[in-house]
Amino acid sequence: MEHSGKKQETRKRIVVEDDGPYRVEGGIPLVMKSQVVSEYGEPLTWKTENRIPTEDVYYLCRCGQSHDFPFCDCTHGLIGFDGTETAPTDTFEERKQILAGGTGLVVKLDNTLCMNSGFCGNRLTNIKKMMPDTVEPRVRAEIIAMVERCPSGAYTYSMSENEPDIEPDLPEQIAVTTEITSDGAVRASYWVTGNIPIERADGQPFEIRNRVTLCSCGESSIKPLCDGIHRSLNHTKIS
Repeated sequence: MEHSGKKQETRKRIVVEDDGPYRVEGGIPLVMKSQVVSEYGEPLTWKTENRIPTEDVYYLCRCGQSHDFPFCDCTHGLIGFDGTETAPTDTFEERKQILAGGTGLVVKLDNTLCMNSGFCGNRLTNIKKMMPDTVEPRVRAEIIAMVERCPSGAYTYSMSENEPDIEPDLPEQIAVTTEITSDGAVRASYWVTGNIPIERADGQPFEIRNRVTLCSCGESSIKPLCDGIHRSLNHTKIS
């Protein structure tokens, strides 16, 4: 039998280990990203700080207590981490609500995915308030920009009801994110982009999404997804 000599590539995927870390396979790039905010504290965009060197397979902390964060150092076993997964395994299409009032734009919301990142509004307005005025192209453009910056994918949009959702072109990568709050910087979620498959510890697959946020603090009520609770925890604060 002849061999090509080429190294077989590991399939890109993230596997949630039972009460343990995320096992990342396939050499998925890992980067650091920090939130950029306005002088009023409003989230504006994300800034990539650097790429973190990894192996083809690596393990990301899920309990939030690793001394080698973002990598797992097995602290989860010492603290009795409960990583029970409670996030739903149905689809966005089944859970979505369509926001009322749109003309020339259809905006959908799945509150299950929301982690309250704040990109869906500013001190003057927000997506829901703008929906009745989408007949105006400028308003449509502002809503689209807000939807595309939503890291969790809780918001999506299409130009009409019969068209598929339009998604931003995002790279296949995992971002270890830092958010800016009124109390300073906090260690936030893992932002997974580029339609990377995610599997539960019991082997069930989650719906493949272009963007999703995974809990990195260990305290989310919808594990493995992020629910934004990291903003209130002492161990996520960055001095």
